[in-house]
Amino acid sequence: MNRSSIAFTALALLKWQTFAHAAQAPGEDWPQLGAYREQNRQLGPPAPGEDRVVFFGDSITYAWSRQGREFFPGTPYVNRGLKGQTTPQLLVRFRQDVVQLRPKAVVILAGTNDIAGNTGPSTLEMIEDNLMSMAEIARMNGIRVVLCSVLPAADYPWRQGLHPSGRIVELNAWMKDYAQASGLVYLDYYSAMAGKDGELKPELTTDGVHPNDAGYAVMTPLAARAITAALAGSAR
Repeated sequence: MNRSSIAFTALALLKWQTFAHAAQAPGEDWPQLGAYREQNRQLGPPAPGEDRVVFFGDSITYAWSRQGREFFPGTPYVNRGLKGQTTPQLLVRFRQDVVQLRPKAVVILAGTNDIAGNTGPSTLEMIEDNLMSMAEIARMNGIRVVLCSVLPAADYPWRQGLHPSGRIVELNAWMKDYAQASGLVYLDYYSAMAGKDGELKPELTTDGVHPNDAGYAVMTPLAARAITAALAGSAR
């Protein structure tokens, strides 16, 4: 990694840490650093030879191991998703909830809440900057990166009328190109889950945005193959 890239990562992280401090009310944990702090402490370092993988993202990641769903049984995979989070929040907690866990790889699934405007308006460039920063921090710490496509969505139930499908397609195209150029693994959930109009297929979702059990059943083998590729050191 060249000097300008490292400087960009540091400046981006500082920018969002400053923004988070300014935007939150007194006493509010804007990036939700407290959510996994104790679980991280209890988890401890990986055992010798353990291929720990952190799944990192928003509610789509969070719900994967909730409501009785199996989350890659028999594997040392750790879920660090949080409901509603956007890429600036994820960037702020990336060091605590990913780097400090010392995984071999991280699976990053994020961006849809930015498009929805959960923490304010976001351009695609802003989302891309944050994803690049997370990937660069991971690689600087010897962590291999799986960069996931945003899942399809025709609308957001909590903020209707945005018609996000076009922006999702554009963001995913950027991620695929960036992953290929940077030696990361690109995990394409979108192609397997999108309907003809860019919606999440009805049989795979509860609300048009979040997967149901059938949706996670589609995602699981795709994620498993991407992790295998990442741990082997190859990019797709």
